[in-house]
Amino acid sequence: MAKLYFYYSAMNAGKTTTLLQSAHNYRERGMRVLVLTPALDDRAGKAGVVASRIGLRSEGMAFGRDDDLLARVFADTAASGKLDCVLVDEAQFLTKSQVWQLSEIVDRLRIPVLTYGLRTDFRGELFEGSQYLLAWADELTEIKTICHTGKKATMTVRVDEQGRAVHAGPQVQIGGNDRYVSVSRAEFKKIMRGDGTIEPVQPPLID
Repeated sequence: MAKLYFYYSAMNAGKTTTLLQSAHNYRERGMRVLVLTPALDDRAGKAGVVASRIGLRSEGMAFGRDDDLLARVFADTAASGKLDCVLVDEAQFLTKSQVWQLSEIVDRLRIPVLTYGLRTDFRGELFEGSQYLLAWADELTEIKTICHTGKKATMTVRVDEQGRAVHAGPQVQIGGNDRYVSVSRAEFKKIMRGDGTIEPVQPPLID
């Protein structure tokens, strides 16, 4: 039975690597997948490419906030035939309408949809896409990573060019290790109060 899945984590926990491994597993079995990625994420050099820090990459279909993802999938299947899975990178950037469209892909077309994204932003608040995936997904799975304190990291801190925590600003600012650090909730609260520090961290084992 097709389901809508949401795999969530803090930054640098291996979401993209997990997505690319899932895509590889489907393709290895002769199955066709569609990888969707937000057009605003061009960290791989151009929009429409999904890439992990360990070098794995895949061509995908870039989408904007106004795009109808159900219509995109209808068009893809009409042009290329049966589709076995839809995978969505950086799913926190989905709109409420787009999460609903993904649920329609599952319920009407019987195609499983696997989404990967952050749960909360640098202020500890839910992204729009994550909010509705948490509400509507059939299955929720946390991908874990570690804070520099050794505790499980569940929060993300945005830092400036000098590595200092940023407390205000737009919710969306594309960046990687140079802009974001994953920390535990306790460390996040200390940093937001101004009495914590952001320590240099080694790259996680998987990403």
